[in-house]
Amino acid sequence: MDDRASALLAAERPFAICGPCVIESRDHAVKIGHAVAVAAKSAGVAAAFKASFDKANRTSVTSYRGPGLRRGLEVLGEVRKATGLPVLTDIHHPDQADFAADTCDILQIPAFLCRQTDLLAAAGRTGRVVNIKKGQFLAHDDMRHAADKVASTGNDRILLTERGSSFGYRNLVVDFRGVARMQKLDTGSCWM
Repeated sequence: MDDRASALLAAERPFAICGPCVIESRDHAVKIGHAVAVAAKSAGVAAAFKASFDKANRTSVTSYRGPGLRRGLEVLGEVRKATGLPVLTDIHHPDQADFAADTCDILQIPAFLCRQTDLLAAAGRTGRVVNIKKGQFLAHDDMRHAADKVASTGNDRILLTERGSSFGYRNLVVDFRGVARMQKLDTGSCWM
């Protein structure tokens, strides 16, 4: 598999992670993937396509979660082939890392799982870029520990994504000063 994520990161220009929250169908994902590729080219930015094969953190137990690991990765592979974009998906369990890495350029750790040592290490061992979403319950400086868990595997291809901080019930606030703080963390050669 070619390494589209490294090319994305090495471009040293803004890049966007875009796509539907969850894979709804093959046709829908490919259609959105093409739209992302066109929009990124038009705006002069690099982009990665993001969609989840399983949204395991839905509010309701009856909400649609996605097509599952096998079919979801097939769809992501089709989007990757059809659009030329690197693809990104969430993983929720350590045993999903290797399967997802066979198809995806970037493995994403959901915010509520950003401290899970086994998940972070499994993602790191794949050698893929690992995007860790900052938990809303963490201070920005605490993301050093999550990045260190990935880096402990020898993988320094790490992205940190701001997800805001919770202040009281249901009050999520994004403090963009935190992005600069995470960029200054001493985590080795991390991309942020």
